Amino acid sequence: MYTLSNVTKTYRQTNRTVHALRSVDLSIPTGQLVAVQGPTGGGKSTLLQMLGALDRPSSGEVRLGDAVLSAADDRELARVRARQVGFVFQNFNLIPTLTARENVETALAPLGTAGAERRRRSTEVLGRVGLADRLDHLPAELSGGQQQRVAIARALVKEPEVLLADEPTGNLDEVTRDEVMDLLELLWRDQGLTVVVVTHDSAVADRADRRLYIADGTVTSGAPRGRTAPRPAAAGS
Repeated sequence: MYTLSNVTKTYRQTNRTVHALRSVDLSIPTGQLVAVQGPTGGGKSTLLQMLGALDRPSSGEVRLGDAVLSAADDRELARVRARQVGFVFQNFNLIPTLTARENVETALAPLGTAGAERRRRSTEVLGRVGLADRLDHLPAELSGGQQQRVAIARALVKEPEVLLADEPTGNLDEVTRDEVMDLLELLWRDQGLTVVVVTHDSAVADRADRRLYIADGTVTSGAPRGRTAPRPAAAGS
């Protein structure tokens, strides 16, 4: 799925050079659930930006399958983000004036999906995350856990290969955190997604198949636990 080869990212900050990533070599196979931990400023967000086709390295190569993200132009990176990668954020990033279903539908707009099909798919995926009775609710009418479920549905409605989650439980209490992680793990297992979760919470990281630790731009990797998600069965099988 992902292969990073000698990836370095540097940028200027006032009068100094920041080394956000330092010669990172990393492989993440299809269907793995990975947790990324490390101190603030250690490079977690930069790594996620590389995986999500949101940024390019200063040097080195980033591959998603056969696509070389580090060499792709802006149009190709936008296509990867629109079709292959789903994003979930700590602050939900829902549009306050849109209903739950309308928020989910926004992920399909760049794909040119027809209105009726957008509504059908959004309704279906909200049902899968337990919000079939909240389709027409605005974000302010939903709890934090429900808002994060809408955000997860928005990420999944385009049927991505990869789900990237940046502190997805950071604004939730422990009970709701566990409910959201139950949902993510269920979706990971049932759909064969590759899931990468950035988290400060060890209780979240403990649920991953594999842990990465990043500090001062250097990534170290723990051994996988052997729980790679099964690939979904082909239609008709």
